[in-house]
Amino acid sequence: MNILDKIVADKRNEVALKKELIPISQLESSVLFERDCVSLANKLSASNTGIIAEHKRRSPSKSVINQSLNVQDVAKGYEDAGVCGMSVLTDGKYFGGSLDDLLLARAAVQMPLLRKEFIIDPYQIIEAKAFGADVILLIAAILTRNEIKSLSEAAKNLGLDVLLEVHNEEELQKSIMPSLDMLGVNNRNLKTFEVSLDISKTLSEKIPHDFVKVSESGISAIEAIKDLQQFDYKGFLIGENFMKTGDPGASAKEFIGKLKD
Repeated sequence: MNILDKIVADKRNEVALKKELIPISQLESSVLFERDCVSLANKLSASNTGIIAEHKRRSPSKSVINQSLNVQDVAKGYEDAGVCGMSVLTDGKYFGGSLDDLLLARAAVQMPLLRKEFIIDPYQIIEAKAFGADVILLIAAILTRNEIKSLSEAAKNLGLDVLLEVHNEEELQKSIMPSLDMLGVNNRNLKTFEVSLDISKTLSEKIPHDFVKVSESGISAIEAIKDLQQFDYKGFLIGENFMKTGDPGASAKEFIGKLKD
């Protein structure tokens, strides 16, 4: 069993428990459930930098990235830096995140927020909306085509944007459907954790132009983004590069400033 299989098995247990504790009706009565979402896909399409900055305390591949910062300060810093949106990890066991992080970020900023989670059940999409997300992530590696279809359609019905993440051509081919807004290529192999930007380059020509292209993981250099922009990528998800510093917002601001030069 690889790390992804372990995470998904734990997630199924976690979601089953949450369903018993918090009924959907309670989530749907949240104040934020009525909020109009802000489209990350539209922000990326209109941007010439396309940075999606991440709040991430730790990960299975890097045990601790940054445990000392509070999420509101990180969110405000990112928004001031001019990022297009913010990714908030809500998995607790493996990434040290929570839905409260999403809630606190939402209270601090107006920009689009992506709930970065291992989504396997429609319940988690209702949670995302109730806690202030604008976008959900679906991971092709853990879902069937039918699951991608039903989950993405459920998200669109709630007004959420959908970012679908793939790692190879097989995952891409099973995933292309009208209920997606963005197709993300993860440069990190989730089984080995090795990173290569060649994955984004290879898959770029196979992604239809109807979707906003996003490159994820392992992006730390301005040159890498300028290179990927030649392959029609409009979004760039950056986490550890900003979070490993003492001031992620200032780090993002400096990065975006250089990118504009």
